[in-house]
Amino acid sequence: MAYPTVSIHHVEQVLKGAVRRGLAAEPLLRRAGISPALLEAPLARVSQAQYAALLRVLRHRLRDEFWGLLREPVPLGSFAQCCRLLVQTPTLGDALRTGFRYFHGELSGFVPRLRVDREMACITIVPHAGADGASEYAQRSFLFLSFGLASWLAARRIPLEGVEYRGQAPAHAGEVDHLFQAKVIYGRDQYRLWFQARWLQLPQVQNAQSLREFFQQAPANLLVKYRDRSSVTDRIRRLLRSRLHDELPSLDEVARTLALTPQTLSRRLREEGQGFQALKDDLRRDAAIELLQRPDLTLLDIAAQIGFSEASTFHRAFKKWTGVAPGEYRHRAH
Repeated sequence: MAYPTVSIHHVEQVLKGAVRRGLAAEPLLRRAGISPALLEAPLARVSQAQYAALLRVLRHRLRDEFWGLLREPVPLGSFAQCCRLLVQTPTLGDALRTGFRYFHGELSGFVPRLRVDREMACITIVPHAGADGASEYAQRSFLFLSFGLASWLAARRIPLEGVEYRGQAPAHAGEVDHLFQAKVIYGRDQYRLWFQARWLQLPQVQNAQSLREFFQQAPANLLVKYRDRSSVTDRIRRLLRSRLHDELPSLDEVARTLALTPQTLSRRLREEGQGFQALKDDLRRDAAIELLQRPDLTLLDIAAQIGFSEASTFHRAFKKWTGVAPGEYRHRAH
């Protein structure tokens, strides 16, 4: 329970292709279990399951693997066909080169490239001239999906040395850092991922059987499966999640559990772009969003499960986190 949730910003961005093609956003959102009214709340968030469902709805409705974000649709089945080629390659480097060659002829808005310079490797997204905002989101999505797919092919998270983004840092820049678990540098001319070239020699360990299982869970499995669970943020999140229904421990208590001083714990959280109180609030918010999708639970039940003794206190906290009262959020989501 309580996987990190997805900002409504991503919902708005991925809908651009459908809107550009003249489709109404409301029925698409409802099919994915997302209330259209949440678009009116800038702080609103959706669960990973809802976001993944929206990607599937857009993919099938638009008959396009990239959700209508590029000038020309990417034919359905392209991703699956590419993956079938990847699981036949011996190493991660071979898989990435094969995949990028395959998509070179499928993508109308950009070209993905793998470059190796001595000890460093770089995945670069080279945009075509005249790329618009919808294409920008497609480029960012392809970069992240390449990273997630590479980690799946090697059955381990590939540690990133750096991430570069075009344009200025958005309001939710900290979430992008957390998504890649690396510091993102903005204002660059292209989107890039940097990692040590030695990881390209990792064996590609997937096969036809594991690929069938992968397809059953994609794309949601790429969002969380290969997170760095050794990070301080993830260790604390797991610790707090096990005590979510009680009063959450203090910073000093968590530090003792992790055999760290409070000062060291605070410093390491800052290095990962986190604060202790914000971490607790985010965990409770994400758990509440998941639980609000269960009609069998009352608001008082949900409040109790995430550590609030009174529904009114939960009501105020949830509205502060998302800009929407929990009862209204539940009504909109259904």
